[in-house]
Amino acid sequence: MSRAQPQKWVSLLILFLLHLLLTSHADVGSAAQYPPPYLPTACYGSDSSQFPSSNLFAAAGDGIWDNGASCGRQYLVRCISAARTGTCVPDKTIQIRIVDYAGSVNSAPSAPATTMVLSQTAFGAIANSTAISINIEFQQV
Repeated sequence: MSRAQPQKWVSLLILFLLHLLLTSHADVGSAAQYPPPYLPTACYGSDSSQFPSSNLFAAAGDGIWDNGASCGRQYLVRCISAARTGTCVPDKTIQIRIVDYAGSVNSAPSAPATTMVLSQTAFGAIANSTAISINIEFQQV
């Protein structure tokens, strides 16, 4: 085997690893939580069948609302950090569904101007439910 062969494989491996790093499709944002009542919603009005049986849903903030096009979209969401250490549930990712617009939810979110406002169930699945807001990584499914 010539001396160029190992260098070629190392170069290919480096290119492959760079490709993996640069093709991540996840975004970073923030999330708050909101309590019931959850109806009516900007997406589906008073139709309670809109909510997933898991109660893992959210209201979209301005950054992802997209004039209502986000209604029904599903995202993988995980807590990546918070103001207080130990707030995030380690290695926990949930799948949520957008059912409302954060600017028109019926009950006040725990923090304003976040990327998503998660149901209490969704927020508690990935973070300590006493937190006001968290930093999240999210990706559309």
